[in-house]
Amino acid sequence: MTEKLDLEAIRREIDEADSNLINAFERRLQAVLRVAEYKKQNNLPVRDRARELKVIEKAQGKLRNKNYAPAVAGLMEEIMAIARKMEEQQISAEPVETVPLEVGCFGVEGSYSHKAMEEYFAGKNINRHYYSVFEDVVKAVKNGEIRYGVLPVENSSTGGITEVYDLVRRYNCHITGEKCVKIEHNLMALPGAVLSGITEVYSHPQGFAQCKDFFTEYPQMKLIPYYSTSKSAEAVKESGSLHKAAVAGKQAAELYGLQILAANINYNGNNTTRFIIIANEAEHSADADKITLVIAVKHEPGSLYRVLGYFYHSGLNLTNLESRPIEGKSWEYFFHIDLVGNLADTNVQETVRMLKDNCAYFKILGNYRSDMGRER
Repeated sequence: MTEKLDLEAIRREIDEADSNLINAFERRLQAVLRVAEYKKQNNLPVRDRARELKVIEKAQGKLRNKNYAPAVAGLMEEIMAIARKMEEQQISAEPVETVPLEVGCFGVEGSYSHKAMEEYFAGKNINRHYYSVFEDVVKAVKNGEIRYGVLPVENSSTGGITEVYDLVRRYNCHITGEKCVKIEHNLMALPGAVLSGITEVYSHPQGFAQCKDFFTEYPQMKLIPYYSTSKSAEAVKESGSLHKAAVAGKQAAELYGLQILAANINYNGNNTTRFIIIANEAEHSADADKITLVIAVKHEPGSLYRVLGYFYHSGLNLTNLESRPIEGKSWEYFFHIDLVGNLADTNVQETVRMLKDNCAYFKILGNYRSDMGRER
């Protein structure tokens, strides 16, 4: 006699099984997210097919009725496909910044440093801080007042700003990125001022150096070095004088309500300043392609020649080399070097080993993603 089936009782049994299944599935998904985080930290691929096959085999081994083995294999394939998608989303997702980053730069709002800061941290939640001297930015990074600092380090017209290199090395900070900003200096003054009436001009010394050809035509203008280009624009506004002007960017003229008397007065039409982003801790990324380091060679004949040979024989391209005197040692120098590469590269690791073994001083300031030559 055929057993009479109770459909509702069967459905209650299925509902109970589903409840247990969902609870187990939720625990599995939570574990999957932890696996994704581990893979992200250790740069591992999402899919591991050998592991998947073992999971299927283990699941089939738990069956009492082996006739269900094909169905279980299909179920586990679907579950692992869902898991892979979740892992991919977790790994590719940008971290959500609920707490603003504390970021500072040299100068004030409207400066080129401010522009570099805004462009580099575009889309990030940041609190902005401004400092009137380079060292104050570095100190703020070192004491934890800000997480990142933005400083100019090199100009395509006037070369390196070596004081910044010295400060980063002295305070044991690290370069974590860079931003290149096209510089277009303008002579600006209060509305109503005329070019022929300007007798005093304020700007940062670098601003004057980049516009030296323009000022040879106006000998009546006294050039007065000031904290920064943007601070100069602010000082001209506060002076109320129609005889004072500043050399600064267009953004400073807009911010302080000044009129531009002469536009783009820098002698190099491709005038660009490179800014570095510094932090108290080193940061590493797989796409880093630029290294900044500092060395001091032994004070003996041919020592610099031999050290530079390490870069040549390793096939490494140097993009910048600056010398700075070592305090307290006459005629001895630190050499600040920029080169193309990643610290994970075998040839870079070998060169680093040789430098450590053969230099009187060696320090890596940072390995970061270059901005030179990229779209801006």
